[in-house]
Amino acid sequence: MQLRYVFSELGQGLRRNLSMHLAVVLTLFVSLTLVGMGVLLNQQANKAADHWGNQLQITVWLCKADDSNAACTGEVTDAQRDAVIAVVEENPEVSGHHLESREEAFEKVKELVGAERFEGPNPAATAEDMPESIWIELEDPDEYKGITSAVTGLDGVSGIRDMRQTLKPIYGSINALQWGALATAGFLVIAALLLVGNTIRLAAFARRKEIGIMRLVGASTLYIALPFLLEALVTALVGVTLAAGALGGFMYFGIHERAGDALKFMPWIGMEEYGVAVLCVALLGPLLTILPTLVLTRKYLKV
Repeated sequence: MQLRYVFSELGQGLRRNLSMHLAVVLTLFVSLTLVGMGVLLNQQANKAADHWGNQLQITVWLCKADDSNAACTGEVTDAQRDAVIAVVEENPEVSGHHLESREEAFEKVKELVGAERFEGPNPAATAEDMPESIWIELEDPDEYKGITSAVTGLDGVSGIRDMRQTLKPIYGSINALQWGALATAGFLVIAALLLVGNTIRLAAFARRKEIGIMRLVGASTLYIALPFLLEALVTALVGVTLAAGALGGFMYFGIHERAGDALKFMPWIGMEEYGVAVLCVALLGPLLTILPTLVLTRKYLKV
């Protein structure tokens, strides 16, 4: 009987303040979608940085057996590799470095262009065709000439890749979109909190007689507040579902159908990153509705 009352009050509350609940759902939908977009763009920036490096990195390619560089007489030796690493470690412009093996480079290539091209009896390439490389992190993105001149011409060095100028506009666009989405989402989150507060206030005012009677018969605050909490949960679930659907549409039409096919030079986010974004949205949505409801019901349900 008590549960029947709670769900009855839930249905009446949703119908009574339908326009307010729709406003909360739409605001949550837009704000959570933008938060999810920010999370996806952040993961895209990290994925691109893992593959190409970032604005604080340069890459030193080491010689391989059939290297096209005439200066390479064969596969880089352990002594040559150690000598290059020693020069890198001693340079004051360097903040850190790591050695990327042939296997790691091969895995990146397979992820970028598809593993199916490297399977079967006649693969397009193998791990042995990939060069080793040293990824160097710089203390200052503008201070790089010292380290490039230091490693250029060393035995075992095939070439140096400085992608900073190429990647700068790409990272600039991603960062601008990411922060723009998060900033807009922040304003909409505030709007959602205000709407939740107004919805609770109006709902409590409409039920003031019932709340007074329940107080007189000894009903607990939690029991009285339960319909309000369920309303908040329902609006949060609807908002999260719509946001997850919008993010799924962005992943399919924006990333998979367009960017993934047109811009194959860069690795793109996939279902794993989408799952992380949806998880963030699923955690944030109920927090934006249930927490303010718990706080405000203590105020508005006092009779």
